[in-house]
Amino acid sequence: MSMPSIATNPHPVSMHQAVTDLLESIALEETAMSHILNAEGEKLQRAIAMEDIDFCQLMEVNESVANMVNVIGGLENILKEKLEFVCNNLYYPCCDNNNNC
Repeated sequence: MSMPSIATNPHPVSMHQAVTDLLESIALEETAMSHILNAEGEKLQRAIAMEDIDFCQLMEVNESVANMVNVIGGLENILKEKLEFVCNNLYYPCCDNNNNC
């Protein structure tokens, strides 16, 4: 397996585009995590609805769902830090008295 390569763009990305890309990546990750949480909820509902499941099996499913929820919680913290980093490091141009930036 070869290492991935990132193609270099001869035209630099604007600050506006970079911020947009970062915010979009955060939004896409949030969407993906919501799908995972939804699937975990459906898994738990299906397990509860099963007639031939015993208590130990149900607890295993519950533990699996709880572990995934904890992992998603950790990822949420990482995304929060990513968003805070983007917000705290944005360049705001100085405006004159006429609010022309």
